[in-house]
Amino acid sequence: MTQQYIPVLVGSTNPIKVAAAKNAFEALFPHAVIDCKGMSVPSGVPDQPMTAADTRLGAVNRAKACEAAGGALFYVAMEGGVDRLEDGPATFAYVVIIREGGEMSVGRSSQLPLPEQVFAALEAGEELGHVMDRLFNTTNIKQAGGAIALLTHNAETRESSYRQALILAMAPLLHPELYRNL
Repeated sequence: MTQQYIPVLVGSTNPIKVAAAKNAFEALFPHAVIDCKGMSVPSGVPDQPMTAADTRLGAVNRAKACEAAGGALFYVAMEGGVDRLEDGPATFAYVVIIREGGEMSVGRSSQLPLPEQVFAALEAGEELGHVMDRLFNTTNIKQAGGAIALLTHNAETRESSYRQALILAMAPLLHPELYRNL
């Protein structure tokens, strides 16, 4: 019996994002060979998206850029951003998955509340990873556990958050008959 081969192209070379995509697809297709590669593509939004709308747009743009490059069954993007929400500032990510042929699903991770001092630094033009590195005396935390790991004592990480959001966003692609507009 031949194993199913699933090539996945991720709109980032960040090892955390590539690993999250690989782990999500391995969980969804445990008997398949998952070939997950990252590529550098533009988001078309600021390096630190400050609204949910910009964060979503960045993920959509990255996924579409991957799709334009071709060569995969699934094109995946994750974009982390922040916004001031009803209950205060928070960080979260949008994820976008495009199946070969153009069917797209958009999802969002859970949100992590941010301290006001962190959000103020972001409003002043800094990136979340740099602010967290300074506060916690870390180096390049965005390619490790991220703000999520630092603020949750490593109970969750940037990768675990992306992985869950990707798995949930796959539901419409796994069961398209249930999601069709009739």
